[in-house]
Amino acid sequence: MVIRGGLLAWSMIVALAGPVAADEIVFKNGDRLTGTVVQGAGGKLTIRTDVAGEVTVDLAKVKTFSTDKPVRIRVGEKTVLNTKVAPSEDGTVLVMPEGLTAPQPLLLKAVVEVNPPPVRWTGNVTLTGMLERGNSNTESLGFSAAASRRGEDDRISLAAGYLYGRQEDPDTGKKTTTTDNWFLFGKYDYFLTKKLYGYGSIRVEQYEVADLEIRVAPSVGIGYQWFESPGFNFATEAGIAWVYEKYETRGSNDYVAARLAYHVDWTPRDGIFLFHNLEYLPSFEDPTGQFLVNADAGVRFTLISKLFSELKVEWKHNEKPAPGREKDDFRLLVGLGWQF
Repeated sequence: MVIRGGLLAWSMIVALAGPVAADEIVFKNGDRLTGTVVQGAGGKLTIRTDVAGEVTVDLAKVKTFSTDKPVRIRVGEKTVLNTKVAPSEDGTVLVMPEGLTAPQPLLLKAVVEVNPPPVRWTGNVTLTGMLERGNSNTESLGFSAAASRRGEDDRISLAAGYLYGRQEDPDTGKKTTTTDNWFLFGKYDYFLTKKLYGYGSIRVEQYEVADLEIRVAPSVGIGYQWFESPGFNFATEAGIAWVYEKYETRGSNDYVAARLAYHVDWTPRDGIFLFHNLEYLPSFEDPTGQFLVNADAGVRFTLISKLFSELKVEWKHNEKPAPGREKDDFRLLVGLGWQF
């Protein structure tokens, strides 16, 4: 009887909610919008209407809303409900998740997302190159690729890159390598709370001109996601790393280091994307005499659809380089890329 009573009440609520096959948003001032609720996040709710297309409204101005079909509603950090929504009193809706026998009230201010986007991979591939003929005969070619997947509780980040360049002596015709560098990077973040996460990462690289045959640097630590949104992201990290290096001239060495890093990106307007990363690895035994810095900063301009141009500056510092090699390497790269 309880189950039948609950289902009967739910049927009556849906029948009284309004026209069939239409979602509806009711505002606190009495206005209404009908159509299909698309998604909601950041205190906003988007509905697709026949007359005005997609309309995004402030959830704080919504009295209640209803849906004709089940939608996914995220409540709090991890709870996701798959349910139809029926109108209710000011500031609430009625939901009936699977397993419940009667509709339950849900405060609109408790709704974090409506129809959160599916977990998917995003990233980009960028090609860089330079060809110079005349008094100077040089050529360089490189590529970089990055991909990430942001789940509800975790995040995976992958990156790789290679740059090769050579120069010809105009007098002898002999060609010498000016740069030959590749790297691989992988990182896994698990979010303990909405902002705090633990991470594990590994970076492998080779730099022939700097006499570096191989460097491997796995690390673990914690991070804090200060801001996370489509337009602005900022995170800081602290942890511990083990650095193994092998040089052509002086053999191999390894040391334990601290790892401090941050990442920031910003989209000030459509078509412009700014980014900056920095990683600092000081040895615990000799923090001022042996440390590494990996940093970059750049800007991307959207050209057509997913095609973009990129201007990037890279800085690599090795406080204890191979004999006869410089501590700092600076690069200015111009590239053409595709994002997915």
